Amino acid sequence: MPPAPDRSDALTAPPAPGFGEALRYWLRLGCISFGGPAGQIAILHQDLVEHRRWISESRFLHALNYCMVLPGPEAQQLATYIGWLLHGTKGGIAAGALFVLPSVFVLIALSWIYLAFGQVPAVAGVLWGIKPAVTAIVVFAAWRIGSRALKNPVLWAIAAAAFLGIAVFDLPFPLIVIGAGLIGALGGRLAPQCFRGGGGHGAGKASYGPALIDDHTPTPAHARIDRGRLTRLALGGFGLWAGGLGLLALVFGGVLVDMGLFFTKAALLTFGGAYAVLPYVYQGAVEHFHWLTGAQMIDGLALGETTPGPLIMVVAFVGYVGAWTKEVLGPDALAWAGALGAVVATVFTFLPSFLFILIGGPWVEATRGDLKFTAPLTGITAAVVGVILSLALFFAEHVLWPAGFGGRFEWLAAVIGAGALVALIRYKAGVIPVIGVCAGLGLLHGLVG
Repeated sequence: MPPAPDRSDALTAPPAPGFGEALRYWLRLGCISFGGPAGQIAILHQDLVEHRRWISESRFLHALNYCMVLPGPEAQQLATYIGWLLHGTKGGIAAGALFVLPSVFVLIALSWIYLAFGQVPAVAGVLWGIKPAVTAIVVFAAWRIGSRALKNPVLWAIAAAAFLGIAVFDLPFPLIVIGAGLIGALGGRLAPQCFRGGGGHGAGKASYGPALIDDHTPTPAHARIDRGRLTRLALGGFGLWAGGLGLLALVFGGVLVDMGLFFTKAALLTFGGAYAVLPYVYQGAVEHFHWLTGAQMIDGLALGETTPGPLIMVVAFVGYVGAWTKEVLGPDALAWAGALGAVVATVFTFLPSFLFILIGGPWVEATRGDLKFTAPLTGITAAVVGVILSLALFFAEHVLWPAGFGGRFEWLAAVIGAGALVALIRYKAGVIPVIGVCAGLGLLHGLVG
């Protein structure tokens, strides 16, 4: 539990945390960050704004607004941003890395269990129960984002066009993102009232006492624009990316290089969170590279929902299964190959997120409130709603008609999924309890069925 707010010293800012203290906090956060981005941001707010007072409410929301603009997992980027403000480059890297590191180990273990023992009735039953819950969670995500983002008929039309584009015409996800961004940029000029962000995070008004990084605290020297330092960071980041790809090509060959390139592209397209990029990951990993099947992709999302860290960590499962399936280390080292694939997928997915914060942070601050920058994002966010809904349709098809529309309808899975959706929307149940109940029902079904 975080420490209770210290009201006895509410008139003075808390002392600056040492780097070791910050490391312990970021590791703890990585182990408890369940609940998706909303839950993770809530944990960060409670810990860092209310209890520890490392950053003020206004500065916290200021940073969050920046992270919402960028592609990538916003909660992980927010942790990186705050760590960067506190301790510079090393603080940002530590905060962002420890946010995801526990989930990497957990998903490697779960992926191995899945591939080695997935046909055991108990394990298969649990996964069977989780699948309709995941479908309900994706529908809930579309409803939650749509209710906040679709504020006028123009944005509804963009969402509908995106849904038809990917679900009916099978357009590539990058094309949909680019098209929505261009529409937003044009709309910001021709109809700015339709593209002003109204559903985002506003300025905070609550006060929990003076903060270490308070409303009027000057920007730290390491967070100011320094073109020389930013150039060195950019070159270093590119060197890590290119050097990593070169090492993979030299030592292991094509499959892992394909993964590095593919997950880099995925990282650059994650506007709107993990649910928005999952159709792109599906198109590439399942249909193009054949690293795993559609059913395995659903199973991977189910496992990803049950672990701490960003939901985009499902890429670790995709990398594990892909490297195992393609036997990148030979038929006698499947588990090691899977672990290597998971690490490759994770590193190349998250490397751009670190660079966006460490290099772009000082520059992104200059765009706050600039409609030329926010209008394209508004258009992309509207398209994301349609893309997520198409993902829900895909999941529902595979969960309810596992043998195709001509096969048997899984009425029990439909009941479980409907119940999960009602629990999420009507009773505001948490994702983890919903998954736990559905997993228990699936276990019972697997044992008695």
